[in-house]
Amino acid sequence: MSSPAAHVVRLLTVNGGTLAVAESLTGGLVAAEITSVPGASKVFRGSVTAYATELKHQLLGVDATLLAQRGAVDPQVAAQMAAGVRKALGADWGIATTGVAGPEPQDGKPVGTVFVAVDGPFAGSSGAAGGGKVTALRLNGDRAEIRMESVRSVLALLLEELTSEQTGNERAQDTERNGGF
Repeated sequence: MSSPAAHVVRLLTVNGGTLAVAESLTGGLVAAEITSVPGASKVFRGSVTAYATELKHQLLGVDATLLAQRGAVDPQVAAQMAAGVRKALGADWGIATTGVAGPEPQDGKPVGTVFVAVDGPFAGSSGAAGGGKVTALRLNGDRAEIRMESVRSVLALLLEELTSEQTGNERAQDTERNGGF
């Protein structure tokens, strides 16, 4: 069975799509997971690790007032990060992670509070800023476990969107290419 990152790379390759990643608490782990897949260079545009709050505004275009009022751990911040990296790096899809991995709370949010987001060419969907989708997570575990579950969760959210974008014909063609019927 292939990894979620391998599945993402395969679907983007089949669909001719590209991906950009914005990371905070995961510190580059999402990009590392994607680039560990052979062939990722066909679809992966790059990533921005905006760990410092001000960089979320400066590099990704997250609203400064939003950051000042709510802090970096917020669903709208995650949505704007995904939309911002998508625009900044010229990708079809943008994904983002922001949250508190610990050991201490941040911006009044407890350890394990995480938001993952995806922004892309959604067909007729209504969602957060930029047409994106955000998932709120409340994770348990130590710092490493929270970060790895955040990686898994953002890739799962992207997979959900990529899978829903494929038509039945594209799925049939992809199955044939992989030895299915």
